[in-house]
Amino acid sequence: MQESRENKIFFSTELLEWYERSKRDLPWRRHRDPYYIWVSEIMLQQTRVDTVIPYFQRFIERFPTIRDLAEAPEEDVLKCWEGLGYYSRARNLQAAARQVVERHGGVVPDNKADVSALKGVGPYTAGAIMSIAFNRPEPAVDGNVMRVLSRYFLIEEDIMKTGTRTLMEELAAELIPEGRAADFNQALMELGALVCTRKSPQCLICPVMARCAGRLAGAEERLPVKSKAKPPRPEYRLVALVEGGGALAGRVLVRRRPDTGLLARMWELPHIPADAVPGEGAGLPDGPAMDRLAVALAGAGVPARPGEAWMNAEHTFSHIHWNLRVFRFAAETTAGQAASGGAANGGAMKGGAENGAGGNAGAANGRTSYAGAASAGTASTYQAAQYPAEAGSAALFAAETAAAYEAGAPLALAGAASASSDTAAPGAASPSGGGTRQEGFDLAADSAEYRWITREDMESLAFPNVFLRILNRYFKQV
Repeated sequence: MQESRENKIFFSTELLEWYERSKRDLPWRRHRDPYYIWVSEIMLQQTRVDTVIPYFQRFIERFPTIRDLAEAPEEDVLKCWEGLGYYSRARNLQAAARQVVERHGGVVPDNKADVSALKGVGPYTAGAIMSIAFNRPEPAVDGNVMRVLSRYFLIEEDIMKTGTRTLMEELAAELIPEGRAADFNQALMELGALVCTRKSPQCLICPVMARCAGRLAGAEERLPVKSKAKPPRPEYRLVALVEGGGALAGRVLVRRRPDTGLLARMWELPHIPADAVPGEGAGLPDGPAMDRLAVALAGAGVPARPGEAWMNAEHTFSHIHWNLRVFRFAAETTAGQAASGGAANGGAMKGGAENGAGGNAGAANGRTSYAGAASAGTASTYQAAQYPAEAGSAALFAAETAAAYEAGAPLALAGAASASSDTAAPGAASPSGGGTRQEGFDLAADSAEYRWITREDMESLAFPNVFLRILNRYFKQV
């Protein structure tokens, strides 16, 4: 690392002068309201500014104060966040808003210890709130900042290591001019976002180019040093798009995920792991795949006739990559379902096992559950190549990072265990053949909620991006 007092003074002075000339007019910069700054910083994590702007504006319009956010139904918060991804951020933000109301009377505290104690607030977010909202000389070090500092000071340590991050925070704190913390931290972030970019840095227009040690050493393209993360592990899943008939005509079946784990409490289409054919490493053919889904649906109290393989979709988390094969089914309308005001009108269904065979008594009460039907087999890793895209059916892609795939036992389906855990979910069978566990729902659990929905119902229910796109495409075609 190459640093000197002169280099530091030059860096801070030139950077601030450049920022005054070049800063973008962003909606959260028009206020020093710590709530607005907090919301923007959470949204901006791993998300582009141009993507965040409309979400920020809608969010603040819907929840203009911390108390409004704290008192809102979670479903409303998730719906307002829908499409932005990283849904754990929204849940944590609301939980932290409730903490602010309970502990601080609805006012964001102006000391770092109290801000850092809020749910979902790490060192970067705490530093951003303290510096931008309160002009406190606290560093706010994210990926953009570490890239800028690595290049300017020729820091050749791995930025993924805790010690390197600590070094960066200490260095950034030293660079903050007295009384200019808010502008300096935003200027540093701005330089990384607009000029000192990850690829092809624009050195010729950089305000600190003259003393950038990385550029002078010809190392700007290889800095920062960052150890490579493992590529996401592929999982192959079978998805059922069940179309209602009779009193349920025009509706499709969706389910709500459990209260904890991956994509908690969001809605989705039912899906199960697709196992490899034992000993062959080949994909499960469409016929057996639909049979397996039919068994699982029948066990949930939703007997359905297999229709056709409809489309493929993809969804990437930080270390899991879903390859989804979507099949259309036609629900077998039963007397109980036809008579069910709750089900026919989009009511939730839960608790099928205790409501009688087939779940019809549950449907009559507007509720049933995914129970039984766990004979679908175990969840060894599906080793087949990705399903080829169908003609006229472009694969869908949605990305999430570790923030969305947070700790907590996700779900397990019909004898499947969790891909995100080293232990099987309660009631789940162990993977056969030493295969990788896959995420899904435990059909024997009395926790999954199901609902028959129309396109209009989607306006009030929150879906992960990939299922939102599948459903929007379906309702556009029918």
